[in-house]
Order: sequence, then C-alpha cells, then structure tokens
Amino acid sequence: MLFHYHFWTPFVEETEKFYVDHGFRIVQRIGKHQGEFQSFNPPLKWEDFREKRVFFRIIEARKGSINITFGSGKKIIFDHIGFLVPGKEQEIICKNAEKMNWKVDRGERRIFISTPYDFRIELQTHEYLVDSMEDKMEEITMETKKEGLAEDILYLFSKPVKQLNTIIGNTVTIREAIMNNFPVKQAEDPNGVKILNGGFQ
Repeated sequence: MLFHYHFWTPFVEETEKFYVDHGFRIVQRIGKHQGEFQSFNPPLKWEDFREKRVFFRIIEARKGSINITFGSGKKIIFDHIGFLVPGKEQEIICKNAEKMNWKVDRGERRIFISTPYDFRIELQTHEYLVDSMEDKMEEITMETKKEGLAEDILYLFSKPVKQLNTIIGNTVTIREAIMNNFPVKQAEDPNGVKILNGGFQ
C-alpha cells in the first residue's frame, strides 16, 4: 500500500500549515539547533521555536493511513515514496531490486531502495506509522525525466501498482496525489503537489 512521500523544502513551516489546515496532525518534529538534534514535537507550536532557526531533519504529518514527511532544504527536492508491505513481501521486493542492480539499504526500522530515476522507495512493515485505514492515498502521479518507471515498478513488486501513475517531464517529483476524505475538491501544497479529493461530489 502506497502511504507516504517525503520532500526537502525551504517552505517547512508553510508545508506544515498546509497539511494541518487540511486535516492532518503533526506527530513529530526533529531538527538541529546549535549543532544538536532535538525534538520540537507538539504541543510545541512554531511560535515557541521559530526564532531559533531550527534546521528540520523531519516533520511528520498523518491523516488516517496517509503519512507525509518533509524537512529543511535550500530548494524543493522530492526524495522518496513509501509503501507499507507485509514482511514476506518486503523480502521478495528487495530480491527483485537486487536482480535489477538497484541498491538496497537495509536499516533497522525500514528499507530504502535507490532507483535510477533519482528518487528512492521506502519499504515499511510497521503499521504503527499510520493512524487508521479510514483515509487513504488513492493514487499519485509521478513525473520522471526518463521512460521505464512503470515497467520497473511492475517487476519490482511482481504485480501492477495501481496507486502509481507516471509521466515524463523535466524534473522528478510528485505532480498529483488523490486522497479520499480530503476536505476540499483540490489544493496545491507549497512544494507543487496538487492534491485532489477522490470522492468529492
């Protein structure tokens, strides 16, 4: 299940506000201040630390089974998408990645697969990273600079990934995300992701 994406962005506070204003809750904020990583988690608000000039490693926002993360960057850079998969399926995916000569980075809590399309794929087995199954990421449309992603994803997962659409363009990013129960018909986040309500009447 596709449940997650991550951006680096100079618009960290604005990105948080966008998602909170559209029904997400902030789970954590981890950032570097005076050379050390510290937590600035809720109930802290931006008024409590804005003047400290924190370089955020990660801010995590959740809504149902949708998990969005972002961190401080000098420019907008899309980093990765994440899938929540069963443990047995995770190992099969990793073996398929290795057959394609894609680098597999096995961490303690998650696995990252580096693709030749200038983004990574995260594999998660921990269901505690989502709040519920009520709100879901129905589809995303990814822009890449070269052909082949759809075919490679089919091989990687050994089945079609209906949540993922691909287009060719001049950059690597997420152009569009369709979510059910999104509170408005459509909106665009500060990083250029257009979000649509899949069930909007």
